[in-house]
Amino acid sequence: MKYEQLTYEIINSAMEVHSDLGNGFREVYYQRAMIIDLKEKGYRCSTEVSMPVYYKDQKIGRQRVDLLVDDTLMVELKAIPKIYDTHLGQAFNYLSLFNLDIGLLINFGARKLEFKRVYNKNYNKAD
Repeated sequence: MKYEQLTYEIINSAMEVHSDLGNGFREVYYQRAMIIDLKEKGYRCSTEVSMPVYYKDQKIGRQRVDLLVDDTLMVELKAIPKIYDTHLGQAFNYLSLFNLDIGLLINFGARKLEFKRVYNKNYNKAD
């Protein structure tokens, strides 16, 4: 599987962070902890990377992704009781907007860490 090692390392980092901090903190603290852990492992992390959103060729706003790892994998973080389809939809939209092949949706808010791999069916390698 493409990106198998990278997704494994990110999920492993999330498990370490969740094990250490538990649930109940704000999302930003998990984000900061993930950055520390991933950078220690040698990965490049960009935070709050934004892209414009257009409708009928008019800019209507910007969307930000929580983490972009090695400029190839999007990580959307949550600190909520449960992941719902709306959160998966948000992750799919980010993949499409950023033209990324794969991403992770990670939730620190549950008692047990939740994560989902999400794939961009419309990924365009030419971009």
